[in-house]
Amino acid sequence: MASDGARKQFWKRSNSKVPGSIQHVYGAQHPPFDPLLHGTLLKATPKVPTTPVKAKRVSTFQEFESNTSDAWDAGEDDDELLAMAAESLNTAVVMETANRVLRNHSQRQGCHKPPGALGPEQKPKPSVEPPSVPSGDLRLVKSISESRTSCPAGSASDAGPLRRSQSLPHSATVALGGVPESSTLSSSALSEREASRLDKFKQLLAGPNTDLEELRKLSWSGIPKPVRAITWKLLSGYLPANVDRRPATLQRKQKEYFAFIDHYYDSRTDEVHQDTYRQIHIDIPRMSPEALILQPKVTEIFERILFIWAIRHPASGYVQGINDLVTPFFVVFICEYIDDEDVDTADVSCVPADALRNVEADTYWCMSRLLDGIQDNYTFAQPGIQMKVKILEELVSRIDGQVHRHLDQHEVRYLQFAFRWMNNLLMREVPLRCTIRLWDTYQSEPEGFAHFHLYVCAAFLVRWRKEILEERDFQELLLFLQNLPTAHWGDEDVSLLLAEAYRLKFVFADAPNHYKK
Repeated sequence: MASDGARKQFWKRSNSKVPGSIQHVYGAQHPPFDPLLHGTLLKATPKVPTTPVKAKRVSTFQEFESNTSDAWDAGEDDDELLAMAAESLNTAVVMETANRVLRNHSQRQGCHKPPGALGPEQKPKPSVEPPSVPSGDLRLVKSISESRTSCPAGSASDAGPLRRSQSLPHSATVALGGVPESSTLSSSALSEREASRLDKFKQLLAGPNTDLEELRKLSWSGIPKPVRAITWKLLSGYLPANVDRRPATLQRKQKEYFAFIDHYYDSRTDEVHQDTYRQIHIDIPRMSPEALILQPKVTEIFERILFIWAIRHPASGYVQGINDLVTPFFVVFICEYIDDEDVDTADVSCVPADALRNVEADTYWCMSRLLDGIQDNYTFAQPGIQMKVKILEELVSRIDGQVHRHLDQHEVRYLQFAFRWMNNLLMREVPLRCTIRLWDTYQSEPEGFAHFHLYVCAAFLVRWRKEILEERDFQELLLFLQNLPTAHWGDEDVSLLLAEAYRLKFVFADAPNHYKK
């Protein structure tokens, strides 16, 4: 019978803690209990006799119910009191008072705000996890869900949350509102990473003999702008690794280049060379960026570089597309003398004449080094490009058969769009800033311009598979592939493209039969 007695005593009020009956519940939709604010809204709690009273089950449950305050269900009395308060107050007065309290609170908060906290107009981005709360009375901290709950205008409850927020200590307010912007954090982290990489480059370049293999590894993921010029000269083989030999090498090479100018440039008007010079003169204004290339001094520099190279390489001569390969070297080397961030519109007239001569000579020799590795792209019938386009087609057929079949079904030939990719090294497909970042990796890769570029083109084509498969017409497909939407691209997009190209190279480069049918 002990169990029957226990069942009878179950609903009787006892001194043991019952969930929801003694302690107020904080969180969800209800604020912490504040006696000063809630004293008038609390129900009158009848005193419980100290001596146990024997009552029926129904009356005992009623007594239990009357003595419990369930925070999850607001009582009818509370709703009635709030409704009466709303009717007795003027809406305009309530709003004016609320705005005044808010201004006072913001001013007080601004006086005590630490340097790292945000201003009232800078709202932090919402976070998935609740912010940490400083040590102290945790009951005074308003729940986050309540702070995001909006109350209708004109209700008396508008002033309540404002008063409660005023009672918060300043440290708790900073904890809730002082979350730094995620963009600021990411930019600061990025700047720290760039500074660290720049230090590594400087340490590597400061030694008496630069370790070129280590420099290639470090340069693969991008070269910082302050050291890009010297790094490109080293990786292209233009400058020696030994620091002491560099000044003499630069002086000798620059002297040699201007000797070519004195010897050959006057022959540009001769009948045997005038067609070459005429084609160069026509192609230069078509280059980009126009604001830089069309400056008279820059145009003259490009004409001399291209004409001298064509005269000294009669096997290929000048071919359209070679002119684009001058731009990245010139832009990178001129940045040593220009502080303007936007080199596309920089004015080179402020650069000293001696500096321009040095940039011209360095550009010529570095471009010559590049073209020595891909000269079969520009000989008669351009067999190098023809072969690379064929390999690209076979590679894409293995990587993404659906894209390959879609292009074949609509009679789109790879030579119709990929010829320019090989001829201009994707310079007409991506912005100049992306080309420079791309060439950081090409300079770091063995045969980067000749071999690794093939896998970059394959990754570049597959990158647009969704848009390609959506096109159902030959004309639309070809127009899309010749005008790809890359104007907004940055270093991150190029890095992802290079990572995919490296993966493809790792899979296919050492197994050429893998991508052959």
